[in-house]
Amino acid sequence: MAKGGQTPQDPASPRMQAAWKLKDAGDVVAARRAALHLLADAPSPDDAAQARELLRRGTTAPALYGFAALAAFLLVLLVVLATTRY
Repeated sequence: MAKGGQTPQDPASPRMQAAWKLKDAGDVVAARRAALHLLADAPSPDDAAQARELLRRGTTAPALYGFAALAAFLLVLLVVLATTRY
């Protein structure tokens, strides 16, 4: 069974292969930077599609920020309730 975050079978160019290897190694910042540089150089359609896919996989989901804000609010609420009881 394949994992969801695996590298595509045939990256279109050596530059994209290097970017995917960086992402697979855990260096998402460098992989995103490499993909952005590749997109800035007017790549082939295959390279552009893979660079966009790599950028999509390397971003944080917006809903995650909402859950973090909710957790922070609940934490502050619990601290305020605990301090006002005495």
